[in-house]
Amino acid sequence: MQDYHQPYEELSQKDRSYVYALNSLKEEIEAIDWYNQRAAVSKDKSIKEIMEHNRDEEIEHAVMIIEWLRRNMPGWDEELRKYLFTQEPLLEIEEGDSENRSGDLKKGDLGLRGLKE
Repeated sequence: MQDYHQPYEELSQKDRSYVYALNSLKEEIEAIDWYNQRAAVSKDKSIKEIMEHNRDEEIEHAVMIIEWLRRNMPGWDEELRKYLFTQEPLLEIEEGDSENRSGDLKKGDLGLRGLKE
């Protein structure tokens, strides 16, 4: 099986499920890109609408897989909660996280110094 970088037999069923989900996510993202490009260049309004509809369906599928990963694979929940639905620049969020991990914050500092009103 070409999707495995380690011997299939040595992977747990849980690890195989991660492989299935991650490969499916890659395929959904690729399909989103294909449909989006086709819609972008389509001169025919009706086919453009179909391509946009198909793209949006693939987005739905990708999000469902991401949610499965969030619920099942360690690390996803924490990272999604950190970055999604925020207004701060993403790299500032990452830098703030680095400060929190490195212990650079003074006791009682909530790490909000970089936030804009």
